[in-house]
Amino acid sequence: MATLNPATGRFRLPARRRAAAGGGPDPVRAALAPLLAAHRTAHRAGPGRPGGLPARSAEAELLRGYAVAERMHRGQLRKSGAPYITHPLAVALILAGMGLDTTTLVAALLHDTVEDTPYTLGELRADFGDEIAVLVDGVTKLDGSRWGDRAEAETFRKIVLAAAADLRVLVIKLADRLHNLRTLRHQPEHKRARYAQASHELLVPFADRLGIHVLKREMDDLAFAARHPEEHEATRLAVRAALSRAGPTFGPATALLRPSLAEHGVKARVGVRPSHLYAVHQAFGGGLAGLRPCEAARLLLLVDGSTADCYIALGAVHAALHPVAGQVRDFIATPKDNLYRSLHTRVISPDGDPFEVIIRTEAMHPVAEYGIVAHIRDAGGDTGPTVAERRDLVWLSRLLAWQSGAPSAEFLDRLRADLAAGHVAAFTTRGDIVPLPAGATALDFAYALGPGTGDRCIGALVNGRLAPMSVQIRSGNVVQILTDPAGAPSEDWLGFAVSVPARLHIQRRLALRRAEQEAEAGRRRLVRALAGRDVDLLAAEARGDSLAVARDLGYSDADAMYAALGTGALGLDDLLARFVRP
Repeated sequence: MATLNPATGRFRLPARRRAAAGGGPDPVRAALAPLLAAHRTAHRAGPGRPGGLPARSAEAELLRGYAVAERMHRGQLRKSGAPYITHPLAVALILAGMGLDTTTLVAALLHDTVEDTPYTLGELRADFGDEIAVLVDGVTKLDGSRWGDRAEAETFRKIVLAAAADLRVLVIKLADRLHNLRTLRHQPEHKRARYAQASHELLVPFADRLGIHVLKREMDDLAFAARHPEEHEATRLAVRAALSRAGPTFGPATALLRPSLAEHGVKARVGVRPSHLYAVHQAFGGGLAGLRPCEAARLLLLVDGSTADCYIALGAVHAALHPVAGQVRDFIATPKDNLYRSLHTRVISPDGDPFEVIIRTEAMHPVAEYGIVAHIRDAGGDTGPTVAERRDLVWLSRLLAWQSGAPSAEFLDRLRADLAAGHVAAFTTRGDIVPLPAGATALDFAYALGPGTGDRCIGALVNGRLAPMSVQIRSGNVVQILTDPAGAPSEDWLGFAVSVPARLHIQRRLALRRAEQEAEAGRRRLVRALAGRDVDLLAAEARGDSLAVARDLGYSDADAMYAALGTGALGLDDLLARFVRP
């Protein structure tokens, strides 16, 4: 095994391996050369490195992490026949390309060791420290032999909880899934389709919610190719043909835009931005015949200036090209849940085709592409950001709030539903933004303000007008919730509650109320039966007899026993015999 020279940060081969290599370059360093180069390129500026490591220490840590991973995975092969170490190395390279810190890259190199090798989490913690151990543990799948059918759901719950402490856990998981999608062709066909579907339903939405669009777009297209290869190929050919004609469509529009931007005093780069294949497929389905360039691409304006300059640029765009009425979307004043900020507008090209123009500053662009990764990269601290530090990731806070109440059997379905939901941004009367899923109602808005508000709501004022709790909320609505101290959830609320947190809370409250009613009914029945035998149940409860009988019968408390009696799950005669002494 290669050994590390602490003085130089270089690995030294055993004598016989150096001889076999003919004194050539260190194979560990040679294998890691692309990763080291990518890391140096991403962090060229400044003497330090994210995670507080200077350049030489960062390189030594990467070499050490790779050496351990290679040793532990030695002899393991991927389905392609390649050595297994090629996978964690590829994952680390994806993350290095996004500029992530040394700690994250070392964790990526080691991310499968605890799951797939004899290397234990305790050994990893002793060798590499708590921070890397937390990241690796966060992405390690739970043992299927111990968890059974619950393993997948509980693994995702574990990832979500780990991400609450450090969002880099999710970023590593996404890079891991991206590389597995890149190599999915080596899997059997039935596994390819299932794996791609799971990616579309869970991992791609996570990438979208974190704003990591560089990963989302590629994962989308790779999963699309695996699930629907013929449709993917048809879309690819249609988009390629459309983009080959992009010049005559976007050229005249750009020629009109540039002088208008200059006239308005705005400096901006203007470029054509192709849509990714899955987005085109979702928009047009099988109707790809004659796909036009304006349907396969947008114009992107990167403004060299402030946020205010984006609005000036919007005026310049509308002055040069006729705008489509009602098609301006302002994600600067109201950012998306995933940190995305830009202005979107639709205009008419000189040849009569409508197309979209996206406007953002140069400073907004990295966040629009890399989302939370851009913030992790800019922070450059010792740990990744937590949910508490990222108040703008409200969706993850909501997910954390409801996940603990969802049983394993329902967790994945609810997670899919929560991730698949679109985005609505409504406002309180104080101007606070309340993000909601698409289709949300005033009832969802009430529960987003807090369970107490939701439970007691009786109506709403939407834009100053009285509305029922079932009214659908739209972006920009100002909502005020009307409450009654005596208010309580009812069964019919489940007919129009849309958000997962609201539905879970209502279901729990209704279940609790039913249990209380069943317990009361059972207790009344027992009181009447015992009274005929001259036994006072209240006195028996005071002595602890009722709790003792309940525990003896396997119930957690007396109310649970009474509820079983109320539903008929427990026979009255059996219970009487325990209270009436001969």
